[in-house]
Amino acid sequence: MTRKKTPSLRCPTCRKIVLAADPDFPFCSDRCRVIDLGRWINGGYVISSPVNDPESGGEAEYNEPGYNEKHGRRKPN
Repeated sequence: MTRKKTPSLRCPTCRKIVLAADPDFPFCSDRCRVIDLGRWINGGYVISSPVNDPESGGEAEYNEPGYNEKHGRRKPN
């Protein structure tokens, strides 16, 4: 008898295992969902994208406050 595997992931907030069938998926609870939303609102998560400037020779530059050019990541606050 083969068992059908239910897809699961870990909650991005508390790392608890969450099944895809759970109502709060990919979070384990509404509390973790709200905590994650708060991190987005407060700038805890940042999506950065390179900005191509033709005047700088076409090289990609990051237009993000606190971007560390040497290491390619944000400076700690």
